[in-house]
Amino acid sequence: MTDHDGLEAGDRRSRSDREWARQALERLSGEARRTAQVSRTMYRCPIPESWGVDLYLKDESGYPTGSLKHPMMRALLGYLVLNGELGPHSTVVQATSGNAAVAGAHFAALLDLPFVAVLPRKTSEDKLARIRDQGGSFHFVDRPPRIYEEARDLAAERGGAYIDHFALAEQAMDWRTQSGPPGVLFDVLRGRPRPVPDWVVVGAGTGTTATTLGRHIRAHGLQTRLAVVDPEHSAYFPGWVTDTRDYTTGMPSRIEGIGRPRMEPGFFPGLVDLVIRVPDAASVATMRILAGSIGIPVGPSSGTALWGALSLVERMRREGRTGSVVALVADQGEHYQDTYYSDAWVRGKGLDPAPHTRAVGDFLRTGNWAPPASD
Repeated sequence: MTDHDGLEAGDRRSRSDREWARQALERLSGEARRTAQVSRTMYRCPIPESWGVDLYLKDESGYPTGSLKHPMMRALLGYLVLNGELGPHSTVVQATSGNAAVAGAHFAALLDLPFVAVLPRKTSEDKLARIRDQGGSFHFVDRPPRIYEEARDLAAERGGAYIDHFALAEQAMDWRTQSGPPGVLFDVLRGRPRPVPDWVVVGAGTGTTATTLGRHIRAHGLQTRLAVVDPEHSAYFPGWVTDTRDYTTGMPSRIEGIGRPRMEPGFFPGLVDLVIRVPDAASVATMRILAGSIGIPVGPSSGTALWGALSLVERMRREGRTGSVVALVADQGEHYQDTYYSDAWVRGKGLDPAPHTRAVGDFLRTGNWAPPASD
């Protein structure tokens, strides 16, 4: 082959890859348009109007893959396509069994790319089924701490891309425009009483949602403050309190979707005004209350967010302030019927939601916020 032949072959590959990238980005944009209305779903939580504080629930659970990881993974795959790191022959590899893997498999299928989730061998069948339903496959690991290393190796072997959403997602999410998730949140509140919230409350898994919201708030000069709720065993609360960026706990979170044994690189503590530690039993109690009182079956991280939001409502009332608070509903509850909604499973985890259920009930009835002493 002459140099000229090689140049022509390279040019053909480049044009083919560019055309694939154009079509891939069109597909992702089309999906964003089709699901745009889902991102605008918001409810008012039924707390007494006499309190002078509105509590809103921004529902992110209605996406096709059932969680706020859906727009995150759409943005991340689009970012990698733009950077030339995903092409027509790539295998998409992720090291997770959670909602990010479900969404990753969904968007890989949309782009006609194979998807492999690298998982601990003991991953539950329910989680496997959700990934499989989106067209994904699995690579099992006997030692769970090795899933990240094996995911990188597998991507290299297959000529694919390891999607490290913990490190990369915050770079991909749109915090600048009104069409990004933070922009939509504030746009939905326009025209409502108290449209600029005093607080937005979110959980932190990768930390991407908190980071994206914090950047948007700062860039647009909003007076809204950002609160992150953190479950037991997670590093975000102690790391934020002690201003220790590399804080680690070495223990996994019991609240699926949020909490990490280390502060992830996508989380920027300087963007956060407050981190609230929430007991795991309180997350379970409040998740069940939310499902019962408003009829939105949600996952446990949504219970964490609502508990934190209620504590901020109480704080505003105590300070004699009026305004509004927004908490993010992160995912659907249907996948947790055999776990967080099961009394036997919850007892097996050593959790007792009853005192926290009473505390929320008393607060909504009397306005007296008195969580159990251990909190």
